[in-house]
Amino acid sequence: MKGDVIMVKRLKALSQKQAAGSAGLLDSQLAHTVKDSAQQIWLAGLGAFSKAQAEGGKVFEALVREGVSLQRKTQTAAEDKINEVTNKVTDMAGGISGRATQQWDKLESIFEERVAKALNRLGVPSAKDVDALIARIDKLSASVAKLPAGSAPKAAAKKAAAKKAPAKRAPRKSAKA
Repeated sequence: MKGDVIMVKRLKALSQKQAAGSAGLLDSQLAHTVKDSAQQIWLAGLGAFSKAQAEGGKVFEALVREGVSLQRKTQTAAEDKINEVTNKVTDMAGGISGRATQQWDKLESIFEERVAKALNRLGVPSAKDVDALIARIDKLSASVAKLPAGSAPKAAAKKAAAKKAPAKRAPRKSAKA
């Protein structure tokens, strides 16, 4: 029995050593695995940082290109809107200008009528009257041109004698005081 107890104690000690040894072995393997994982994570981070530095310029340039493209699109849209508004304002101004021109034309015709009436009251011949006289003179000139050559000078002499004006008097001398 005593031998059995020693044996049990030895087995127990051996099993504790093995448990401690295998736990230590497990602990060292676990620590090694954790260390390897941490190393890989660190290396992956360095790789990502390096790639970000290398491709960061490319990404920045791509963002700039997209920004320029977007700016062109918005500028084109803004110019289109400005042109649209300009055309609308021009159309409106044209309409207003047309109405104003009509009003000015009305005012002008009213003014011309009133001036013509006033001139008529004063005895000034109108443009129609002058045109009628010109037409009448043209008819008379044509009639005179058709007359025989000998009778025309006599009629002209009679008209000249009728139109002769009386002689002018010499101005009076004024007395100096």
